[in-house]
Amino acid sequence: MLRHELQPGKLVAGAVLTLAGVLYAGDAGGAWETPWFVAIPVVMGGLCLAGAVGFVTGRIRRRRASGRTTDEPGPDMAA
Repeated sequence: MLRHELQPGKLVAGAVLTLAGVLYAGDAGGAWETPWFVAIPVVMGGLCLAGAVGFVTGRIRRRRASGRTTDEPGPDMAA
C-alpha cells in the first residue's frame, strides 16, 4: 500500500461532517431532539476550522521544505 501524507484539514472537515450526521441520525432515531438550524453553525464553523488548519499545515510544510534545500552533503550522505 502506498503511503500518503496526512492532511489535518481534511481530517477536521470529515470529523465535523460526521458529527453533523450523528446529530441528525440521533434525532431521526428518536434518541434526542436536534433543531434544524444546528447544522448551519456546526458545518460552517467546522469548515472554517478545517480551512484554518489546512492553511497552517501548508505554511508549516512550506517552511520546512525551504529549510531542507542545501548543496552541502550531510553526515548521512556519502561523499
